[in-house]
Amino acid sequence: MALPAPASQPKSICSNCNLAELCLPVDLTISELQLLDELSAVKRSFSRGDYLYRSGDKFRSLFAIHSGSFKTQILHEDGREQVTGFQMAGEIIGLDAISTDIHACEAVAMEKSIVCELPFNKLEELSRVIPKLQRHLHKIMSREIVRDQGIMLLLGSMRAEERLAAFLLNLSQRYAMRDLSATQFQLSMSRQEIGSYLGLKLETVSRAFSHFQEEGIILVKVRSVEILNLARLQACINSSR
Repeated sequence: MALPAPASQPKSICSNCNLAELCLPVDLTISELQLLDELSAVKRSFSRGDYLYRSGDKFRSLFAIHSGSFKTQILHEDGREQVTGFQMAGEIIGLDAISTDIHACEAVAMEKSIVCELPFNKLEELSRVIPKLQRHLHKIMSREIVRDQGIMLLLGSMRAEERLAAFLLNLSQRYAMRDLSATQFQLSMSRQEIGSYLGLKLETVSRAFSHFQEEGIILVKVRSVEILNLARLQACINSSR
């Protein structure tokens, strides 16, 4: 079972949220936003290492990340953990369970985080009232499919340094969408977690970081990353093509 959230906070108000444009349709009317305000449950707080849900838990809600970040992972039969994704503020998680009503993976907070719970039965009802919301949910699901395809491309055809370059560029783009710096950010995940996600050993990830730093492409201080040359980082992906 998912661990209970350490604390809850006041009811979320979608209409006043500065992340609304990321997780909601951008052209909702005031009355439609008011309906969404009624949908949102209380915000739930999590500390690093807390579980939002576990594999096998019954699906009841989707979760919009208000602040912080999470990783999703699956547990192999031999006990190994395989990271399947990293999610940040403004993104919705829990989509994996819609088809089966059971979560196939587990979601773990990587830092102090807050989520807004969206009961799925109420979300479905509201989608019938607000067609734009239904289309937006379809877009989110489509984006997840495209992201999964991208992961398969990473694992199937790219060398280690190309995989890390693609990973850093993806983070850069996602931070830029949030009006944050695209070239300076903190990594909430460890290098071991990055390796698990990219299908690389820890030592390989560390060597790739070191090589990029030696080449003057990035500057790394513990988990702080500065991309010094975005064009060269992009070029790394196509270096062997």
